[in-house]
Amino acid sequence: MIEVKGRYGNLTGCMALLLCALATACGGAGKDPILGSNVAVARPTATATAPPDRATDVSGATRQVVATFSEPMNPLTDGAKFTLACAAPCVSPTGTVAFDSTNTIATLTLKGVSLAPGTEYTASITGATSIATGLALENPLVWTFTTAGSPDVTAPSVTSTIPATTNPGPTLGTPVNSQIVASFTEDMAESAISGTSFTVTCASPCVSPAGAVSYVASSRSAVFKPTAVLDPATTYTATITNAASDISGNPLASNYVWTFTTGATADSTRPAVILTVPATTLPGPTPGVATNTAITAVFSEDMSPATIDGTSFTLTCALPCTNPSGAVSYVASSRTAVFSPATALSVDTVYTATVAASATDLASNALAGNQGSLPASSAYIWTFRTGAAGDTIAPTVTAQNPVNGAVGICTNKKIHVTFSEAMDPLTVTAATFTLKLTNGGTTVTGGVTYDALTRIATFIPTLPLIGTPATSYTVTVVGGASGVKDLAGNALAISKVTTFNTNASACASAPALGAAAPFGSFGGNATLTNDGLNTIINGDVGANAASSSITGFHDSGANVYTITTDNNGLVNGLVYTQTDPPGSVAGVAVTKARADALLAFNSLSPASLPGGIDVSSLAQCPSCGGAGGGPGELAGRTLPPGVYKSTIGTYDIGGLAQTVANLTLDAGGDADAVWVFQSAAGSGTLNVGLTGPATPAVPIKVLLINGAQSKNVFWYAPAGAAIGTGSTMEGTILADASITFSTTGGSPPTAVLTTLNGRAIALTAGVTLTNTIVNIPAP
Repeated sequence: MIEVKGRYGNLTGCMALLLCALATACGGAGKDPILGSNVAVARPTATATAPPDRATDVSGATRQVVATFSEPMNPLTDGAKFTLACAAPCVSPTGTVAFDSTNTIATLTLKGVSLAPGTEYTASITGATSIATGLALENPLVWTFTTAGSPDVTAPSVTSTIPATTNPGPTLGTPVNSQIVASFTEDMAESAISGTSFTVTCASPCVSPAGAVSYVASSRSAVFKPTAVLDPATTYTATITNAASDISGNPLASNYVWTFTTGATADSTRPAVILTVPATTLPGPTPGVATNTAITAVFSEDMSPATIDGTSFTLTCALPCTNPSGAVSYVASSRTAVFSPATALSVDTVYTATVAASATDLASNALAGNQGSLPASSAYIWTFRTGAAGDTIAPTVTAQNPVNGAVGICTNKKIHVTFSEAMDPLTVTAATFTLKLTNGGTTVTGGVTYDALTRIATFIPTLPLIGTPATSYTVTVVGGASGVKDLAGNALAISKVTTFNTNASACASAPALGAAAPFGSFGGNATLTNDGLNTIINGDVGANAASSSITGFHDSGANVYTITTDNNGLVNGLVYTQTDPPGSVAGVAVTKARADALLAFNSLSPASLPGGIDVSSLAQCPSCGGAGGGPGELAGRTLPPGVYKSTIGTYDIGGLAQTVANLTLDAGGDADAVWVFQSAAGSGTLNVGLTGPATPAVPIKVLLINGAQSKNVFWYAPAGAAIGTGSTMEGTILADASITFSTTGGSPPTAVLTTLNGRAIALTAGVTLTNTIVNIPAP
């Protein structure tokens, strides 16, 4: 006996079979044969797809595939999937599925990868059912489209690494708790990035570390996260094998191998946002922002790519404005997060951009947020108001280094170009910034970085250039639709092409600081003292002495060093001494830091770097401002890169009875330009500004222009340095005697803030800071 229950009641026998037959004959899925046409239950259908069925020349930048239905549909569960596939060797992308508020539009958002060029993709939805009737689609939903361009047969390559690749290696000073990252020239197949294709090893007796390997599509980065901290002062070898392939199935042409050596300490410094576009202004909002701009945030250190996504970087606006949707990417080579709105922003509208505290650096330190919230992890938030229109002005190249036609270029030279405005770092790549042999056109392999602070893009050759014989090279920055673009999508109008010739020389380089590099301030074998409540050290500090030598600080590890109601400075890292921080190997970090600082100190001396330039000599330096200032007077001068020697033994910038003016360091578009200022061995000092009044009439500044960077500025001051109240100092100060910043006065001390973008390292005597901000330069 057959029993049918439900909409027809309980029927048995032949009657049930008859009704079932009638239902089928009448199209049982459409109309009820008993109740009539007024309860028609037609199956749902698809009314539109995007891209359309059989579409061609679909952009490879497509991130969403969409289907529209005739009625509201149930959510797509594990048994009802929305997929996009391509035939091998192409790797099918993955993504997430969501419906709109009406439940009639289903969107598959791909996981941040580009689609392969010249490739047919098949989209399909199976098991989708109507909310009202529970009926499935009338027909299976399957459609195809083909992307623009020729099939991809180009092998991917590694474009940048963290730690950086240096030649010869190893790269020095990697924090022992850092993740290892490699970024690629194109989208890679996630399944091909694994513990087999990405390894980190070390030589015995070191044990090669275990780690988890992942691929972050939005940054085109492979990440090796060690399961335990690395050994200090140990050389490791990172390898990406040619088992790694792009989404079209093309493997790396060969294994990519680089080496790095760990330092003595872990990274405990919280990362900070140091630049935004649109700019951050206080109290805000920043006015007149183009409606078609992308939003960017640049960080003080390398970030974990997996923590930069649509949940940690958002853009919102108040009703009736609708929060914009967009794609979030992280460009590891420029430390930049990019929010690219899907459509133009509304005119004359205030938007709030937020980078959440969940964004972390490669050592898992949470974001330090806006300046006022540095003691604890927090979001970085800024606001801007859009103008009435978008940006339609094309960017230009304003400087090149080497300049066109240059001769005698050193073989370890990096190639730099400066742009007229902020660029989209996603477009500044090894495909749009190339170096080739002029004769024969052979491409030079290398990585490309973009510095948002200076707007300089840098091509870093993997191997030294040919210097013997002298060789001509051609640099091309690609313009047009496939070239570099600004943040509004405007392309460089035409390609910029220049040439230069090498010789066998080597470029000057900055001295290695080794284990001293993480220290914003170091009290040598003596003391480190803070006065006031406004001192912040964005890095580690230490002294090669007992913990009692540290006064007036607390650090990010909740360690407290003799603080009072008048003297309480923040170390946005850790305090290291012969015994601290708790859990560290006693004395190792500070002993090694002092030893490496001494090596750097000696390498900067007149004995190691003879022939320094006298700033008062027109013959030696025509652009230094001439004899109008004394040989030890730097105020009011604009200096090109070089080694400078004070013929009177001391240096002064705007001190007592001296010219009151700033010092400007001009890199001429060379982001690797180095300055060394030598005072006399043994007795030389450095004085900047006035150390008397709490608010000096003219605070002195060292200004960096045209690509100059604080990490490449060094001050050799054996007999000590005094940095006046309110001054802004750039570079690493190395002294054998004491270093002081500002003056103490009042309770608590009320001196205005003094800033050091660099390091204050005393080898033997102590360092005293009064309401001083210290920012360690990025590597």
